[in-house]
Amino acid sequence: MLASKNKATNSLLKSEKKSLFRFLTLYIAMVLFIIITLSIFYYQSQEKLMLYDQRATLTKYAYIQTKRLKVLHHFFDERVKYPRDERFKSAIYDLEYHKIFTLLDDEDILFDKEIYIRNGHIYLLKGLDEFYLGAKYLVIEIEDDGEWRGGIMKDIIIYSLLFFIFFMVFGLYLTKLFLKPMRDSMLLLDRFIKDTTHELNTPLSAMLANIEMMDTSVMVDKNKKKLTRINIAAKTVSVLYKDLTYLTLEQEKENEDKILSLKEIISNRIEYFDILIQSKQIKIKLNMKSATILMDRRKLVRVIDNLISNAIKYNRRNGVIEIILRQGEFNIIDSGIGISKENIPLIFDRYQRFNDAEGGFGVGLSIVKKILDEYNIIIEVEAKEQKGTKMVLKW
Repeated sequence: MLASKNKATNSLLKSEKKSLFRFLTLYIAMVLFIIITLSIFYYQSQEKLMLYDQRATLTKYAYIQTKRLKVLHHFFDERVKYPRDERFKSAIYDLEYHKIFTLLDDEDILFDKEIYIRNGHIYLLKGLDEFYLGAKYLVIEIEDDGEWRGGIMKDIIIYSLLFFIFFMVFGLYLTKLFLKPMRDSMLLLDRFIKDTTHELNTPLSAMLANIEMMDTSVMVDKNKKKLTRINIAAKTVSVLYKDLTYLTLEQEKENEDKILSLKEIISNRIEYFDILIQSKQIKIKLNMKSATILMDRRKLVRVIDNLISNAIKYNRRNGVIEIILRQGEFNIIDSGIGISKENIPLIFDRYQRFNDAEGGFGVGLSIVKKILDEYNIIIEVEAKEQKGTKMVLKW
């Protein structure tokens, strides 16, 4: 009982992983956006705090330089050298922002800001009350050692990492919480399929056996038609039954890989489905050359049966099925209802159905994809709504 439950749980992993991936992709993007936004705000606030701390020092330097400019202004005839200081660099500009004299590394001054940082330097712009040497503005420049920035980046990395870990744990908890109803529903559906498969075995086997044994030569035409309809229904249920049996009981069996003749197997399966083909008056076009493949016969039959069954089920009355076979490639093309472009990537998902008019659990193509992936066989799908579907297998 525990083993069967584990198999059922494992069968949910692909669907859960897809839902989990989609949710986490959006969730991670949102979390990263929040982290980056908060980091930018934090960095900017710390930069403003650093500039506020530096304002006192720069203001002191500006006061010292103003005094020197005043002395130079009054004794300009005797002193013509612009005052310099090892602790800072300075420049003076007139009322129209024209440069009078500068020692700055960057002469592109932002006159709309009182204090700012740029290109590894901190600048203070101070307006002068008196026009010493014709100057209205004094600019003080000091080098930015960058130590404050290293501390901020360290804090940002640490807090961002903690924030990200916390929200990822929280996100995983939310994801499991949201996926629990889906998990419970799929477990319930798996249990229902297993029970249904078990109950179908005896009556279906008896039905098919009795149909084969019936002597149609003594029947009137009316009864022959009734028997044909019963046979069609039984064959349809038989395909579904074999899929469900494989899904719930057989897929874990060890493979018995052999060199198989695809042409022979495909011909046999077309003959098996002949009554369904005739019921919809479908024309079969065969273009088959000898081809072999190393594969478990049981799994190959499941692939072929599902592809042919779908080509019949979703085809039009008086439609066409074309089968092309050559070494390394198998094509099955129908003239049926087709598939919309946006649904093509979803057709191999378990329990996916896009046509409520036809029966089934939506497990056939998921079985096909799983078997083909196991044998590294590529399947390509080309389809248009109301134009038909083309399935191509390459190995």
